[in-house]
Amino acid sequence: MSMNSEGRVTRPETLAAADAPATFTGNRALMLEEALIFERDDYARTGVDIAEAPATSSRLGGLERHRAIGLPGLTEPEAVRHYTRLSRQNYAIDLGLFPLGSCTMKHNPRLNEKMARLPGFADIHPLAPVDTVQGALAVIDELAQWLVTLTGMHAVAMSPKAGAHGELCGLLAIRAAHDAAGSDRSMILVPESAHGTNPATAAFCGYKVENIPATADGRVDLDALTARLGPDVAGVMITNPNTCGLFERDMKRISDAVHAAGGYVYCDGANFNAIVGRVRPGDLGIDAMHINLHKTFSTPHGGGGPGSGPVVLSAALAPYAPLPFVAKQPDGSFRLIEEETADQDHPGSFGRMSAFHGQMGMFTRALTYILSHGADGLRQVAGDAVLNANYVLRSLDGLLDAPFGTSGPCMHEALFSDDGLAPGFTTLDIAKGLIDEGFHPMTMYFPLVVHGAMLIEPTETEGKAALDQFIGALRSVAERAKAGDEALKAAPAFAPRRRLDETAAARKPVLVWKDETLPQAAE
Repeated sequence: MSMNSEGRVTRPETLAAADAPATFTGNRALMLEEALIFERDDYARTGVDIAEAPATSSRLGGLERHRAIGLPGLTEPEAVRHYTRLSRQNYAIDLGLFPLGSCTMKHNPRLNEKMARLPGFADIHPLAPVDTVQGALAVIDELAQWLVTLTGMHAVAMSPKAGAHGELCGLLAIRAAHDAAGSDRSMILVPESAHGTNPATAAFCGYKVENIPATADGRVDLDALTARLGPDVAGVMITNPNTCGLFERDMKRISDAVHAAGGYVYCDGANFNAIVGRVRPGDLGIDAMHINLHKTFSTPHGGGGPGSGPVVLSAALAPYAPLPFVAKQPDGSFRLIEEETADQDHPGSFGRMSAFHGQMGMFTRALTYILSHGADGLRQVAGDAVLNANYVLRSLDGLLDAPFGTSGPCMHEALFSDDGLAPGFTTLDIAKGLIDEGFHPMTMYFPLVVHGAMLIEPTETEGKAALDQFIGALRSVAERAKAGDEALKAAPAFAPRRRLDETAAARKPVLVWKDETLPQAAE
């Protein structure tokens, strides 16, 4: 069907990939066949002319390189085009819905970016004199006040760089509190429904870790938890909402039991997006919780950074918070409390988490997000995120197995399993099929408590039309998997590269290109 009634059609009929004619370049229109940069040119040329360097005596003491290192010679246009073409093969939140579960990959308002790029924030230096960065310290202080208010906690440590770093901060505060009380406790309890970083962080901090089972409805087994509490338990690390996409309804009872046994409660706040503005963790008895600014407050997420994981603390743990932190003076100015004055200003601190105070760009974006939404807007964020997740869950009723679909409304994410697929078909086949449909796959095989897990978090920034398109694509692929469509085993068919051998790629990854005929740069 064409958009005009005369002349050349503007929307030709779809041509199957197998029937498409071969092209001289190997390209398929804008889907370009891009060679590796090492394959794009020979090594005897250079893309730029550089004047011969003046003769100087060598300082390398006989370690001079006498052979070429095999770098390709490309001109500036060739290099720019190469990386631009590669960038067009990336999936991004600016291109479509990102259904990763427990990752809160949502649209980042451009207003946040504009504020973070103001020279006074973007060009700030961590060693600038305090009296020259009063505006930046004011931003950090105001954001800190918002985080304390939203969580109902007593204090906040702003320096942790991301979620796992925040977990470490919280556990170090818990350890410091026990040390101050003369208590030598060695055990951290971690429910099966917690994030995988929780037990790893506890072990890194020197604690022993013991798992607490989940009930049939996907929540912490309160009886098993309380039965295990004892004088060796330093605390509990719990994710709420948990990785099954459910709110822990017994959270207050869990906290009360842990406190009665002399322990502390750490909450993984990675899923705070589902409850922001609606639930204050402090009211649930939480002692420490990290907040991923790069998730809840929409800062760009993924690709290794940037990240920010402030940790809110209860009154019991606030005295042990790390350095440095911002303090407001009687005259309205701000200063940083550092080691030099810690003995008089903050004697219980367990020390520093990082060299400097935190990530200024993250702070600026997060405060912009909070101020532009306001208290009512943040409350709506949580409501819309939960609504969208439940819309996805219920739209796939009867097609995909939802292990906890009857455990009450899900929170930020919908969880499915591979139960009911045709023999030989797995979650991986559905994920690869989604790539052909133009979507990044959902989180696979996590949480581990569900076999063949498919975890989907649509977030609040997706509208109904986008959700309907994604649901339709997922339904189509799931129906093929249930019907035993062998073509799905070869998916993706339309991506730049075909399906990898997943096992070989994981066990024997090839991450560096080498031409064995050339000397290598690492020699």
